[in-house]
Amino acid sequence: MAGHYSEVFLHFVWTTHSRQPLITPAIERPLFRYMTGISTNLKCQVLALNGMPDHVHLAVTFPSTVAIEDFVQAVKGGSSTFAREKLVPGEFFGWRDGYYVSSFGRGDSGALTAYIRNQKQHHADGTLWPELERLDPE
Repeated sequence: MAGHYSEVFLHFVWTTHSRQPLITPAIERPLFRYMTGISTNLKCQVLALNGMPDHVHLAVTFPSTVAIEDFVQAVKGGSSTFAREKLVPGEFFGWRDGYYVSSFGRGDSGALTAYIRNQKQHHADGTLWPELERLDPE
């Protein structure tokens, strides 16, 4: 068999600087679209991306050609620059240092992506999955 095939699923969580509610409804959609674009450019397929005003959850399929740290730096760094320059010029926007990442299997992808897509409802209802809400990785 020529070449290789890998199937890696990763779930990322990171927070805004000082857990400030910086992801407002006005910027959420364009910010998430931008983050999706960076992920796609790195050959990561976004399975789900959503969050709250102070954090995001991102589930992706991950290629073997990208280092996790490079991916996080590209998505967090690129999106914070985009937010500061295009979405909230003259205002502060930034991510907290650090992140949480875990792997998951194909069999868990449906439940995990549903959980991410319904973040706001889970937070409102108090139906959080504590193991997926790793908001303080440091």
